[in-house]
Amino acid sequence: MALKKLVAGNWKMNGSLAALDEIKAIAAAAKANPGADVAIGVPATLITPAASAAPGFAIGGQDCHWNASGAHTGCLSVAMLKEAGASFVIVGHSERRTDNHESSAEVARKAEAATSGSLMAIICVGETEAERDAGQAVAVVTGQIRDSVPVGSTGANTAVAYEPVWAIGTGRTPSTGDVAEMHAAIRAQLIDLLGEEGTGVRILYGGSVKASNADELLHVPDVDGALVGGASLKAADFVPIIEAGAR
Repeated sequence: MALKKLVAGNWKMNGSLAALDEIKAIAAAAKANPGADVAIGVPATLITPAASAAPGFAIGGQDCHWNASGAHTGCLSVAMLKEAGASFVIVGHSERRTDNHESSAEVARKAEAATSGSLMAIICVGETEAERDAGQAVAVVTGQIRDSVPVGSTGANTAVAYEPVWAIGTGRTPSTGDVAEMHAAIRAQLIDLLGEEGTGVRILYGGSVKASNADELLHVPDVDGALVGGASLKAADFVPIIEAGAR
């Protein structure tokens, strides 16, 4: 049975209070397209204002710490995110794995903290261009799944986002065949790790998704949604992707 698509935006280090009108417009589009679930991961400063501006719409954070509290300057706990109004959190994004040297073991601890604290975890995985060119893409990504997705994860509290690192923000995208091959490998690894529950974990595609390619990408087998970067910042760009996911 096909899973309901999840179309999630990741605003990264973008957005201010002036952008709340975009959130409201995106939330309105989500309500008008109930065939897909829609969510936006905003900077921490916008979680509470965004959740207040669009009640009932899924607003999330872009990272969390696995500890509940402590001497972790600049970090936010799951409870803090939830109190601010978040319903999910993105963990293990390639920019954090690269820029902050996060390991898959750390990503797994964050994901486990998130789901234990009643936040949905969107766990990101993906290969670099060098890894793909070396023929290691599937091995790298399935290894990240094995090491980043906590045992006990379910379709209700976890999604996986496959992001070919070399396609993020570059305008390049893998072929639909490449996407299908990777998502099938991820699905097999999830089932191996989680059993039957692995069939219900949504696998999102994230890599230069935009209005012009969303319909094609979102209807590749085992693509259960999208994690969208730059094209999620403006409702005019994001709404066509939501509509593609809802079809």
